[in-house]
Amino acid sequence: MRYADIVLPLAQPLYTFAVAEGVTLCEGMAVVVPFGRSKIYTGIVWRLHDRRPDFKTVKTVSRVLYGTPLLDERQRRFWEWVADYYMCTLGEVMRVALPSLMKPSGHGEEEFAADEFRPRREWFVALAGEALTADGLAAALERMGRRAPRQREALEELAALAPDGAEVARSRLAADRTALALLVKKGLLTCIEREVAPGPVTGGAQFRLPTLSAAQRKAAEEIRAVFADRATVLLRGVTGSGKTEIYMHFAAEVLARGGQVLLLVPEIALTPQLLHKMTAHFGKAVAVLHSSLRVGERYDEWKRVKNGSARLVIGTRSAIFAPCENLGLVIIYEEQEDSYKSENSPRYHARDIAKYLCAKSNSLLLLGSATPDLESRYSAQIGRYKYFALSKRYNKMLLPTVKIVDMKQELKSGNGGNISAELRDELAENIVRGEQSILFLNRRGANKLICCGDCGFIYKCPNCSVSLTYHSSNKRLMCHYCGYSRRVDDRCPDCGGTLSFVGAGTQLVEEELHELFPRLPLEQVPGNCDCSQEFEERILIIEGKHILICHGHTLNVKANYMSLQYAAEERKVDAALFGHTHRVFYATHNGVTYLNPGSIGSPPYGVPPSYAVLEIDGGTEEIAYD
Repeated sequence: MRYADIVLPLAQPLYTFAVAEGVTLCEGMAVVVPFGRSKIYTGIVWRLHDRRPDFKTVKTVSRVLYGTPLLDERQRRFWEWVADYYMCTLGEVMRVALPSLMKPSGHGEEEFAADEFRPRREWFVALAGEALTADGLAAALERMGRRAPRQREALEELAALAPDGAEVARSRLAADRTALALLVKKGLLTCIEREVAPGPVTGGAQFRLPTLSAAQRKAAEEIRAVFADRATVLLRGVTGSGKTEIYMHFAAEVLARGGQVLLLVPEIALTPQLLHKMTAHFGKAVAVLHSSLRVGERYDEWKRVKNGSARLVIGTRSAIFAPCENLGLVIIYEEQEDSYKSENSPRYHARDIAKYLCAKSNSLLLLGSATPDLESRYSAQIGRYKYFALSKRYNKMLLPTVKIVDMKQELKSGNGGNISAELRDELAENIVRGEQSILFLNRRGANKLICCGDCGFIYKCPNCSVSLTYHSSNKRLMCHYCGYSRRVDDRCPDCGGTLSFVGAGTQLVEEELHELFPRLPLEQVPGNCDCSQEFEERILIIEGKHILICHGHTLNVKANYMSLQYAAEERKVDAALFGHTHRVFYATHNGVTYLNPGSIGSPPYGVPPSYAVLEIDGGTEEIAYD
């Protein structure tokens, strides 16, 4: 008897199962196996051998899924490298690498069957027998005459749609099933049920590329020269310099050679507009992979990548596991972002995995950013990467004017609120001009914490030991890590003293804005928005100039979405400098860079340059980064 070592989606080593006689297995296949007393899992066959485990009873593989291997030899070696490098199990790699629908599980067969994905199937019909020729079709129609009008209509309809005998989906026909069944019985039609291939992303004509400026063409030519030596390239370009257009040109070259391209983005929120831009140029070749897709959509996109019908993949960090069998180029968009690093096992960094994949597949790696990661910048400095820079914006667009406002001076002048006089005046002028404004504050809720002014008591989460954030919308304290919430006491629960509300969040700023501009419509862009319909609607509202002032708490205000903004404000800029890591200076520089030049610095031609106000609470720090 043969045995199979199988990977299960657990933080466990490989388990060995017996392979029943007559069952054909090969490495990389997905199988259904019993586990424990009643649990049933989907596993991946990793090795086949004849060595019986030293146990009294060895469970048997229940059945095979999908018919063909999910993983080839190269992908299995890749999984092994990830497990070894990040010191995790192959099961943990399996959990992030495969769509959930491809690894169903359950307690018992009934629950497993409910979790198991069943691809959409459809019946297809085609002309057969004598109906394939014009004379034979005419003879068949004449024999039916008036005796079988519905069969005659069905045969005429199908002949009009596919006279050459091509298959037509039964759903496209007006004929009923009974008439079609009788035609099949007479040998005039064939009818077969088949799995429906996932629908491709629709878009414009392929390889219709944007025109590059002189600076972009120069950078592209230099990058192309070093790509000949398979060198890793770091492209630094100020926001609005046109890095995305360069990515598109290199992607087109790889696709023209028959290769596949993987474009990684740091946030799900960046995918909708980027997907729209890429499909406008590459059409049906584009697929998108990220965790906010519906389970069926993610399966369909994964399958399109696997069978090669999708050759340009856009996705977040987990898309690095996409089954690209002919990978030619990996592009990492905003490569400095921390979101490329997974905080759960396997604790991988998509950029590091991309380096391995490109080395093993002889592919190209292009890292792009306006503020490159410190490690990447150092690698370029010592010659490990090839470094290129775009120092000017596309078509000579101007950078915004930036003014720093000290909020301590505002307090001395009698302004105890969170909106400075400078900002208030700028907002008022924007309203008169009919322009938009962005207020950016990286803090959710109304107040950072609530404490007692007498004894120093602070409300903390019992699960996470962090201070609870006060939300004025529901008048509750909430933990943004685990979701714990509780009501607020009237007095300090320890000493009965007076409670103080400390630190302003987006809700408090919104309340102040309503007081300053009572009739003005406001829109808050939350950071937990993804590319769902809700986020799309918010973006359409903002881009459609329905919102005159919007404020949020993440870098959703990047240039990718706020292309129509003309002024911005970032509050508490210096607060980020007092973080608990050695990277706070770089992180603050990164955030300020993307807020000011990025989200507000892309006005239409002929429009005055943007304006930015940065509010601080006192003493400034110079952030130098090159």
